[in-house]
Amino acid sequence: MSIVDEPQPAALEAHGIRGVTLRCTPKTGVLEELGRLMEAKKLTPVISQTFPMTNVVQAQEQIATGHTRGKIVLLIGQDPVRRAL
Repeated sequence: MSIVDEPQPAALEAHGIRGVTLRCTPKTGVLEELGRLMEAKKLTPVISQTFPMTNVVQAQEQIATGHTRGKIVLLIGQDPVRRAL
């Protein structure tokens, strides 16, 4: 997976994997409305589990079970609470 480049078919094939391109364009108005709803406590995201980025494989395995209610969150960088200590 890449967030910066298209998969190169030859490189994928050399490693015996397949890749696809998925693009989406966020709509500013929709994201702003979601933010307002969350701030007003009218919308609460359900977070099933949180994993550090180093456990991304375990997070993917959890999603693959088909028994995850809500979102899986990956923590990138230091936990803000730990940083404050």
